[in-house]
Amino acid sequence: METCSSARAAPSSFAAWPRLLRWLAMAFYLGWASGCASLPANDGRTASTHFTQADQTALGQLVQARRAQAAARSDSAFFLLDSVDTALSSRLALVDGAQRSLDLQYYAIHADASTEVILQRLREAARRGVRVRILLDDFNTVGEDAQVLRLAFEPNVQIRLFNPLPGPRNNLIGRVITSLHDVGRMQKRMHNKLFIADNAWGITGGRNLGDRYFGTGDKQNFVDLDVLAAGRIVRDMSASFDRFWNDKLAYPVQTLLDKEDLEALAKPLAPASTGQLPKPVIPVAASGTVLPTVTQAEANQADRASMDLRTVRLTWAPATLLVDEPGKIGPGDDEVDAGETVIDGLLNLMQVAQREVLIITPYFVPGARMMAVYEQMRKRGVRIRVLTNSLASNDAPAAHAGYARYRKALLDMGVELHEMRSDPESAADLLGSGAAREQRRRGPWSGGAGGSQAGNADSRASLHSKAVIIDQRLAVIGSMNLDLRSQLKNSEVGLVIRSTALSQEATRQIENTMNTAAYRLERRDGKYHWRAPRAPPTATKRANPARARSSGSWCACSAPSPRKKCCSRPAAHIRFTSSTYFFQNAASCVVAKLMRISVLGVRSAWNSAPGASR
Repeated sequence: METCSSARAAPSSFAAWPRLLRWLAMAFYLGWASGCASLPANDGRTASTHFTQADQTALGQLVQARRAQAAARSDSAFFLLDSVDTALSSRLALVDGAQRSLDLQYYAIHADASTEVILQRLREAARRGVRVRILLDDFNTVGEDAQVLRLAFEPNVQIRLFNPLPGPRNNLIGRVITSLHDVGRMQKRMHNKLFIADNAWGITGGRNLGDRYFGTGDKQNFVDLDVLAAGRIVRDMSASFDRFWNDKLAYPVQTLLDKEDLEALAKPLAPASTGQLPKPVIPVAASGTVLPTVTQAEANQADRASMDLRTVRLTWAPATLLVDEPGKIGPGDDEVDAGETVIDGLLNLMQVAQREVLIITPYFVPGARMMAVYEQMRKRGVRIRVLTNSLASNDAPAAHAGYARYRKALLDMGVELHEMRSDPESAADLLGSGAAREQRRRGPWSGGAGGSQAGNADSRASLHSKAVIIDQRLAVIGSMNLDLRSQLKNSEVGLVIRSTALSQEATRQIENTMNTAAYRLERRDGKYHWRAPRAPPTATKRANPARARSSGSWCACSAPSPRKKCCSRPAAHIRFTSSTYFFQNAASCVVAKLMRISVLGVRSAWNSAPGASR
């Protein structure tokens, strides 16, 4: 039996503590000095709405033609975007096909190569007369990612920032510190994710925009799920976008910063202050790119062909949209108190389940009400299976600490828990067809995930999909996590699709991940046991998983306790990762244990840290 001891965390990491403490002290001083900063008046914005005559556009006419061809009674159609290839190519198809309007709503858009591809296509669309509206939560528009806002100064493009925070945009930590005087508002974030073309086709799901969501991240790649929608349901998505776009919390970029501010943010820090060479900034006029830190060669490598919307396999089915109102982000908790949130609607749907509920969520912190619902379902004999992140795959250790508090109670009531692996060798198979092909071509340890651009060989997989399948006939796919942040703080959106075929397709994909890339968590004799998954094809060349499975579990640990040097995660995960990952995960064990000391500590840390990938 192996255990994960915090004593073996990377010693070299402690050498950085004095420098980190000095940096934090300086950031705290700057935060105190700018604590009285305030937002400008938001009086200059003008209201606008979505394009209503979708049938006058090529995309709208395509929907009508596809429906007639299928002789479908339902007026909405769907296609699961379960791979990095389809996730990016579908978005490019919507931009390329748009003739009148493009509306994008996101929690985060990262300044990297895949985003440059999308931004260039949006710029081209705007130059051919398409109105482009981008609504972006303000929290992550700092540092290099603030350069995404350059597109706001293009003709025919409007960008608004939702619930902006006052203060500098140099880095995220500094921004958090300067907003500590208004923690309540800082915690409330717009987490919706929509991508709509001509009010005819749209995309929603778990993905933000950036390399990590399209399989080409250097250190981490997210296993995610979106759904492409067409027809009547897209009108509901557009109406939701308008409500947020016209809300008083949506600030036009020009009221908060100008081109000169972006130029100042683009200047690299001196090497002495960062300890490493800065990434060179390319003059935008010289390179033709939107982002100054991305070259055209990098964008070309990340680019790929657009999806052919004429031939994509559509499932026609009845559907409805669950969406929070913008008021959930504003002052007060009226919507939450009234039980009218997306999570409340989702819990109500779960309670009508007759046979089984399958949940996939990266952050699983149920809270009292969700636990009560799960207990009632189990008493009725409803099977509940959950796929979530392990500590090793989780990009938010505080979320895992919150989840760990509920594991015993969930297992005791008969909920089946599966925790995601993070091994680089399994990432390619999880990220989709293009990623798997690239990985097989280059070999199991050459890295790479997703299309034409291979990721780093050590990039790990992290679960980011958000979906609930009820009785294999009802599928809910959207931006919502099954945690307290999504329930109480963030605004969310989700599609409810009544389709046996689509629900079964999603179930097969989730079950495949459970069977080949996730640990089954069990509790026997007061100890947690992680049962090994079937080995993915690429893992067999590095180790013999059968030998690791011979005992029937990956790890056996006593119940998590701050006093015991036993990390509540699969210790045998170390056999399939490099020493670098062991040190990272050992350090995460320490963080999780410290944050697990009290219920108040966990809840405060998770609720006040909105900056995870979400």
